[in-house]
Amino acid sequence: MRRFLPQTRRAVRAVTVWITSAPGTYLWLAALFVTTVALHRMSPEFEEDFLRRRSTNIHELSTDPVRVLIVSAFWIDGGVWAPYAVLYTVFHAPAEHWLGTARWLAVAALAHLGATLIGEGFLDWAIRHGHAPQSAVNTLDVGVSYALAGVVAVLTYRVPKPWHLPYLGAVLIFFGTPLIAERSFTDIGHFAAVLIGLACYPLTRGRGRPRNLDRGTDSGVRTPS
Repeated sequence: MRRFLPQTRRAVRAVTVWITSAPGTYLWLAALFVTTVALHRMSPEFEEDFLRRRSTNIHELSTDPVRVLIVSAFWIDGGVWAPYAVLYTVFHAPAEHWLGTARWLAVAALAHLGATLIGEGFLDWAIRHGHAPQSAVNTLDVGVSYALAGVVAVLTYRVPKPWHLPYLGAVLIFFGTPLIAERSFTDIGHFAAVLIGLACYPLTRGRGRPRNLDRGTDSGVRTPS
């Protein structure tokens, strides 16, 4: 039994360091847990109306854009939190460890903001040209997936060579296939978020890459932040 106590302490210490060194990720995740619990206490009818008033749809963006762009990032449509705990740990936390909280948050915010405006702009165009009903101005659109897509994309610059290209290909296929098949405004938004994440390369300058797997050397360029 004594043999396992040091291992347990090391594991607890490692988990603690992992979480505390990505404060933005886990505070955001904690907020999502609280709001998800709140959703489970609402009736289905009230929940739909509640989320719609916090949605980044055309109507809400035209009346109070700053409010809905912020609050929409703290609610999960569907009320299932556990998968996001996994996704935040796999993608957001490593990105925050690598970039630092400020740069990680900048990538997530740019992806969320830019993809929302692009997706809703496409939907507005579709309504104006008769490709979508007028009622679509009140479409429910909350969640954290645009920010997540942007962070997934920017991690391309963290993946060691030569695996960064297969990683990028997988990201483009994953987010591009629904865009080709359905072309909904959310599919456009997700793919736009990926492109925004890739465009955030300047924010990765000076952060380097892991060691190159075929040469055993650090393939990143380390310059002052």
